[in-house]
Amino acid sequence: MQIRVANPADIGHAIKAVRKHQRVRQDDLAAMVDSSHVFLRDVESGKGTVQLGRVLHLLEELGIGVILDVPDASGITTTSTTTNPRART
Repeated sequence: MQIRVANPADIGHAIKAVRKHQRVRQDDLAAMVDSSHVFLRDVESGKGTVQLGRVLHLLEELGIGVILDVPDASGITTTSTTTNPRART
């Protein structure tokens, strides 16, 4: 299933729904991604100031893929990249 994301709350609702469907508690999921239950609560409530890298790691842990629909004229030549979400550049 695909959903359109317009704001942080959309991501939070998706994360919460998938977590509940998988019957995972907030504190357990937070531990899986080396974060606190407060971070997970903030994400699920749609807080816009959470760290993107940590959110991407959370999405990956839940099996939620992220695809960006980039205009063809953008000049981007690669179709996919694989990076470590915890790597610092």
